[in-house]
Amino acid sequence: MEFDFPAFDRIPAASLDPVSFADVLRRAHPEALPTSAPSAAIEDVPQIPHGTTILAIRFQGGVVIAGDRRATEGYSIAHRSIEKVFPTDDSSAVAIAGAAGPAIEMVRIFQTELEHYEKIEGERLTLEGRANKLSQFIRTNLPMAMQGMVVVPLYVGFDDQKGYGRIFKYDVTGGRYEESDYYATGSGGRDARGTIKKRYRPDLSRDEAVKVALETLFDASDEDVATGGPDSLRKIYPNIAAISDTGVVKIDDDTIGQLFNDLLAERLAAGRVQPREHVPGED
Repeated sequence: MEFDFPAFDRIPAASLDPVSFADVLRRAHPEALPTSAPSAAIEDVPQIPHGTTILAIRFQGGVVIAGDRRATEGYSIAHRSIEKVFPTDDSSAVAIAGAAGPAIEMVRIFQTELEHYEKIEGERLTLEGRANKLSQFIRTNLPMAMQGMVVVPLYVGFDDQKGYGRIFKYDVTGGRYEESDYYATGSGGRDARGTIKKRYRPDLSRDEAVKVALETLFDASDEDVATGGPDSLRKIYPNIAAISDTGVVKIDDDTIGQLFNDLLAERLAAGRVQPREHVPGED
């Protein structure tokens, strides 16, 4: 005797994959990903806005992350007040340098990825797990990086398990490296690191670290044409945020403006700011 049993569909293999918003988006709407642009020769890529200088500094109890507000297109200013520092959740933040469009889209998807993971899994990724997740996003951007649209972020956060702030830097291939005290990257990164090296102390308070970040970007803007310094006339000041065990706190423009005025007053009093280049022997 033969029996006809109903056919049972197999569970789709995709449903066995690790839960990831980026994977869902890649399968359903790949055109929404920043890496979905068609390939093109490097010489065919038009000038696109680039974010310039970003930095991070550890202080006692947390970490400060900052970025100037200028975006450039070649030798032109594309935007004077672009946002470069973004909270990713209540204990971490990311700053972007490089191709502004892909970088901002990458950050938005990264923010959604972290929120999606927490809702599906019922718990939050560790800080190191979040840093690794961002590394994966950068690695998928490598084809666009090879076409000139490089994205190089800084990721910082307060590690609840270790009890201190941590700084993660990346390269264009998605390589992830941890810095112990401070780091700066972007077109003015080298000049910024020079200032931080002179000003940094392990026992910096939050307010002192914010002041060092502001002074660093001011110095970098003196040496690098692509870095925008504080602009008192237009009320355009750097993005600065502080992350500690109490969460992510954005430093408001009024506070930064007052710190900048204090910095100018200190330098004028010390004779470190001249109205123009002084020629020895000139009256």
